[in-house]
Amino acid sequence: MKFGVTLKENVFDPWRFDYLSYDSVKMDLKARQLDHKWNSADEAHFKQIIEIEFDKVGNFITRKQAELETRISYCERVLTSVANTGLASINEQTSQVYTSMNETLTEILFDVNDLSKFTRINYLAFQKIIKKHDKWTGLDARHELVNLFQKYELDNQRFDVVIVRISTLHDLCRLRGGQRTGDSAAGGDQNAFERATAKYWIHPDNITEVKAIILFHLPVLVFNQQKDYEASDSAISSVYYDNDNFDLYTGRLQRDEGAEAIRFRFYGPETSPNIFIERKTHHAPWLDGASVKDRFRLKEHQVNNFVRGKLTPNQIVGDIKNCTPEQADETNFIASGIQTSFKEKQLQPILRVFYNRTAFQLPGDQRLRLSLDTDMTFIREDHLDAKLRRPNNNWRRTDIGIDYPFSYVTERDILRFPYAVLETKIQTHLGQEPPQWLTRLLDSHLVHEVPRFSKYLHGASHFFKEQLPLLPWWLSEVSTDIRKERTDQFGLGRSKSFKPLLDGKYYRAQVEQRKSLDVGRTSLAVSTRLSVDHLKSTDNQNDLVLDMSALSKHDHFMSADFLNLGPSGSSTPNSMFRRDSATVSASLLPPYSSEKSSLRSGVGRIFPRRNKDDVEARRPSSPLTAHVVPTPIKKKDKEKKVKIEPKAFFANERTFISWLQFCALLLTTALNLLNFGDNVSRVSGAVFIAIAALLAIYAQIRYQYRGWQLRHQSTKRYDDVWGPAVLCVLLVGALVLNFYLRFGHTAL
Repeated sequence: MKFGVTLKENVFDPWRFDYLSYDSVKMDLKARQLDHKWNSADEAHFKQIIEIEFDKVGNFITRKQAELETRISYCERVLTSVANTGLASINEQTSQVYTSMNETLTEILFDVNDLSKFTRINYLAFQKIIKKHDKWTGLDARHELVNLFQKYELDNQRFDVVIVRISTLHDLCRLRGGQRTGDSAAGGDQNAFERATAKYWIHPDNITEVKAIILFHLPVLVFNQQKDYEASDSAISSVYYDNDNFDLYTGRLQRDEGAEAIRFRFYGPETSPNIFIERKTHHAPWLDGASVKDRFRLKEHQVNNFVRGKLTPNQIVGDIKNCTPEQADETNFIASGIQTSFKEKQLQPILRVFYNRTAFQLPGDQRLRLSLDTDMTFIREDHLDAKLRRPNNNWRRTDIGIDYPFSYVTERDILRFPYAVLETKIQTHLGQEPPQWLTRLLDSHLVHEVPRFSKYLHGASHFFKEQLPLLPWWLSEVSTDIRKERTDQFGLGRSKSFKPLLDGKYYRAQVEQRKSLDVGRTSLAVSTRLSVDHLKSTDNQNDLVLDMSALSKHDHFMSADFLNLGPSGSSTPNSMFRRDSATVSASLLPPYSSEKSSLRSGVGRIFPRRNKDDVEARRPSSPLTAHVVPTPIKKKDKEKKVKIEPKAFFANERTFISWLQFCALLLTTALNLLNFGDNVSRVSGAVFIAIAALLAIYAQIRYQYRGWQLRHQSTKRYDDVWGPAVLCVLLVGALVLNFYLRFGHTAL
């Protein structure tokens, strides 16, 4: 598809006059180039047009950013004023304020997504038009483009700070002014439990939309809430160590027992005083085969002495304040093990990996954690090519900061990864299952699964390809377009009247639907109370005992926890806000239950599942409750795409080879009949050769078709229904023909 068509399809109509006039500039460029030889006047005119278009696009982005800032600040002032009124209880008026601010923040989030797409498509448009200029004129105008990009930061527009502010205010509205319990810094502990981890690539066109979708269900995790969030707070830099033979690389790629990955990591700017020394071990022998990540902290000025063995583990433990015996033993064990690896394996800095990370997690709740890494960059730290990159053999380069895209680094030393990386970590040792909204996100067109993707393995395989015996399987995936066609309404969108749509539905309508369900539940609870009063006044003691026993089994309908339907109280049952109900898919509430509750939510249900006879037997006899019995909401079954692992491609190839082996066997038999037999044998051999040729052609077609199915994640059958059956018929027919000719020839 031509880029001009792509641009028209992605234009947000209210902003259509603020996009780059791609077609006009392209037509003017082509007309001048065809009319006469390109001259200096044409070049000056083209540069003037490009600068005008850049000013138009850049000024629009600046205005929209200022507008978003004003709207967010307004929401902050309103919510702050509500919090300062001293109203501890949530009355109807304050609840309406939180609901209104919640809707306003949602609209702002949609606008952020639109502005992100606007920035991205214009960035690509300027690149395309400069590329056409260079192709048609034979000149090089890319340096002009770089200067203009730097002027408006069009190639480095980030909305992390805005998203974090929206997340904080969203969470405040979610909790109706309450405070999250739990320590945000607890998310930094990576070793306390077992996790199931999966990794996905996200195309730059979809990054902001994925962040927004996650934000509807999980807040952004901010470790240091004592200061305002800054863009540099999301920066993470890791220096990976290996030796000349890349033993650590090979061990990690082959997943050898006890394979290590050692890295030195720091957060924020390069001036950060704290450096974390980390070691990942695959199937650690001291943990009965469990994989583990260990780490401890050093000051930056201590790192070189630690690498050279001058800083001993006992000295490290002695510098830790208020260190418990358990912490001392653990730090001593980790530091000793890493220094042993440095000495025995002759480790040295090989590669730096930089990225900006946005983490999503409920503070203090480690059952589910998502991290989205953008601007990923790989930078060489080694001296293997005799080029001095680290003066005085320092543990890292000192000429590199966190100023992505690192335009001052030579191209031979840098690799900018084209996609973002989404990592999901789900606590598994307690049987935690992924929430439904996360399953839908991972099955959608927005993400591309890459099993066992490793940042270090990818960077090392790029820079040192000739020196490595093995390469990761996903390298071929990088050069392909991972974008997929939208197959459903999942995600953010706009209606024809430009109103926000979440999963193809009006967000406001979903909120109203949730409110009506809450009202229905409250009505049911109140009506049940009236039913109890009615039953108490009856003279029929048997009916009284029957109905009261039935109601007592559903006393959660009458409890104070159930009537407290808002998320402001900590006593509200978390299961009331589970994500597996289709009716609350747009809710901004916690995504999964933290405990087993009597209100188990089935798919598409709000109330407990009961059979028909049980409902009839337990239904209160009062007419006051007859009209409030809820009708179960059925969820439409949607066709789910099949997740295909890389080994499926190898299985397809093995099947193809098996068919070819049978063809070769059949062909060998046929050639023997042709070369060493009589006339009857030659006829049979010719038939077998024809069958072998047809079989080989059929196997090739099936192999290509199955490969297409795997690449497009087809939901059709993968097995071969007719091939084996037809093969059997042909072979039996050939044998029958052979017997007929042989016996017929003998009889004659």
